[in-house]
Amino acid sequence: MKTRKLGNGSLEVSALGLGCMGMSWSYGPPKDKQEMINLIHAAVDRGVTFFDTAEVYGPLVNEELIGEALEAFRGSVVIATKFGWQPNPGDSDRWSALNSRPEHIKQVAEASLKRLRVDAIDLFYQHRVDLEVPIEDVAGAVKDLIQEGKVKHFGLSEASATTIRKAHAVQPVTALQSEYSLFFREPEETVIPTLEELGIGFVPFSPLGKGFLTGKIDADTKFDSSDFRSTVPKFSEENRKKNQALVDVISAFAKEKKATPAQIALAWLLAKKLWIVPIPGTTKLDRLEENLGAADVQLSGPEVAVLEEASSRVKIEGARYSEFHQKLVGR
Repeated sequence: MKTRKLGNGSLEVSALGLGCMGMSWSYGPPKDKQEMINLIHAAVDRGVTFFDTAEVYGPLVNEELIGEALEAFRGSVVIATKFGWQPNPGDSDRWSALNSRPEHIKQVAEASLKRLRVDAIDLFYQHRVDLEVPIEDVAGAVKDLIQEGKVKHFGLSEASATTIRKAHAVQPVTALQSEYSLFFREPEETVIPTLEELGIGFVPFSPLGKGFLTGKIDADTKFDSSDFRSTVPKFSEENRKKNQALVDVISAFAKEKKATPAQIALAWLLAKKLWIVPIPGTTKLDRLEENLGAADVQLSGPEVAVLEEASSRVKIEGARYSEFHQKLVGR
């Protein structure tokens, strides 16, 4: 597995990382713990050195899973986690409130260090921008943690270009994590140019469009009630039917390249910028191997242009989040 540097910083990781959220949360019922540990070990064996988790995944249990699975590989892998949510036991969604107050960030860091079984958090993202706390204060709190040796690198997630600039002026931002794929290309407008200017790496989550770009989901697919896609407008039956045209474009392109649609979707991201590191998630070994195979699919400049031109003709229908979560992105 080739490696990449996230922006101008010193953080070097495998060209493809592994998103671990779905192992514990959000994509249906939690998976068997030992099976997921085995899968994480299989990823390490295949050269993956970049693993993504968050306090809120589970909540808490995903960090514990990652900590246990990767304890034997400390020093040779990079673990990214996130802060920014406030437990609210009285809420129907008990982690629905944001909290990026400096004192809370420091408390979360201490707890995450224990769950991850590490001495320092490699990459600490603000999970969502908290409008109640100036981003300069957030960056300052993480800067303190870096100076104390408890965090190595600062990241943001789903932040706007303006917010990125403000944070970066206080504490250099190593990476931005946001959704980006052929299914959602909005970051190209202002975010990616800002990252390039400032020398910040980009870590696209949902690089396979929450599974849609694999070609394994269609209008007839039924989602479990614990699968958050059941609440996403983009994934309504009607919109899946309309959005299938994009999958058809990618599938046709994949056939020509003797690759799978998922591999083409990931190879496209890898071809866009050398400082882009996608983190596709999976809970299955065959999918892991398929995704990692994307690193061997080379797309030339003209091929990227052909793929983008064809996919741009497809109008994507539906919002990518429910109304509540849509309000928390791009701030």
